[in-house]
Amino acid sequence: MFEVPSIVFAAAGAAVFAAAVLPRLLSRAPVSMPMVFLGAGALVFALLGNLPDPNPVRYGEFTTHLTEVCVIISLMGAGLALDRPLGWRGWATTWRMLAVAMPLCIAMLALLGLWVLGLGVAAALLVGAALAPTDPVLASEVQVGEPADEEEGTDREDEIRFGLTSEAGLNDGFAFPFVYLAISISLVGVSPAAWFPEWFAVDVLWRIGAGVLTGLGTGRLLAVVFFSRRLKGIRLAEHSEGFVALAATFLAYGVTEMIEGYGFVAVFVCALAIRAAERTHGYHRVLHSYVEQLERLMTVVILVLLGGAISRGLLQGIGWGEVAVALAFLLVVRPLAGWIALARGRTGPRERVAIAFFGIRGIGSLYYLAYALGKGSFGEQTDELWALVGLVVAMSIVLHGATTGPVMDHLDTQRRRIAEKRFGDGDQAPKTPV
Repeated sequence: MFEVPSIVFAAAGAAVFAAAVLPRLLSRAPVSMPMVFLGAGALVFALLGNLPDPNPVRYGEFTTHLTEVCVIISLMGAGLALDRPLGWRGWATTWRMLAVAMPLCIAMLALLGLWVLGLGVAAALLVGAALAPTDPVLASEVQVGEPADEEEGTDREDEIRFGLTSEAGLNDGFAFPFVYLAISISLVGVSPAAWFPEWFAVDVLWRIGAGVLTGLGTGRLLAVVFFSRRLKGIRLAEHSEGFVALAATFLAYGVTEMIEGYGFVAVFVCALAIRAAERTHGYHRVLHSYVEQLERLMTVVILVLLGGAISRGLLQGIGWGEVAVALAFLLVVRPLAGWIALARGRTGPRERVAIAFFGIRGIGSLYYLAYALGKGSFGEQTDELWALVGLVVAMSIVLHGATTGPVMDHLDTQRRRIAEKRFGDGDQAPKTPV
């Protein structure tokens, strides 16, 4: 009989190798890397009963920190990848999704939790807040690629990939006030007088402001170190040290959390500030490549553990009501909210449908749930909440993983055809709406 440590080492080696190979093999297939590792985790933990039970309820604190690290690394990668300068007009799709689509998703999912599942107000709001953000980790397959090192790169991001990347980069942080609201209601009750003053002053104004300002300051300071023309001895961009991206991630996150700000916001803003300092420098590719590889490794670990938790009974309490709510959210609520948010915007009709549909749920949802359950008082609903969120994440991985490749491939083909008619060269022309 094989011992557990030897099994873990062998499985880890195979998983790391697969993480390097699968994205290229599956780029055009109706199967995604997250689907493979979720299924692999379920199979391995089902067959090998001597492996520890990866129950997120039992190991709540470990789950919180593991998913937390994965999300902030992904946020740094997303910010470094964006070529488009920050602005109201250029980022109109992002602002629409944040200001309209996300609140609609939170409200509608909370109502479904109340009316269909019979959850309490705090629990229903927590489900909405945890599941509303597009995940920056698992949405990588519909996000922009590596940073461009030419000026023309800022005009070549299609609106789908840009919109989903920028939305995923910001909405994880901007959903946090609603998570704190659910925690507050679970502790002091539903009366606004009991929670509104402190929630609005601290959890909305202070935490968001601290996240933005600290991330901006940290990013600009690090940009001086990376690209300084006077201090050649510390100009890290000349040495291609990719692991420095991890230092930037932890520094921005840690400092912001120390002053009770939103570290998720700070990390993404920090990445944008570093990117803006020397937009066409090749060092951004080095930083992004390191972050992307580390993110992929952590994603593998979390998905294998999630698959194992599902095979060991995480979804045991799921009934038809939970399945109906999950399907309604993925197929109706999110697409409808995204369509409403993007109406009369800069997106074409096909782009609007794609952005609205590909609101992938994932690691961020697991983090929010684990964090809130550790801070709030949700009574005996812990198992029910984990089952529902786990179900939605698993269904999103399968649904969006099976459709991402074919749909994006079709849209890219349509975009090239339109560009060829307008500009004569579909590969060299600026991205056109479809």
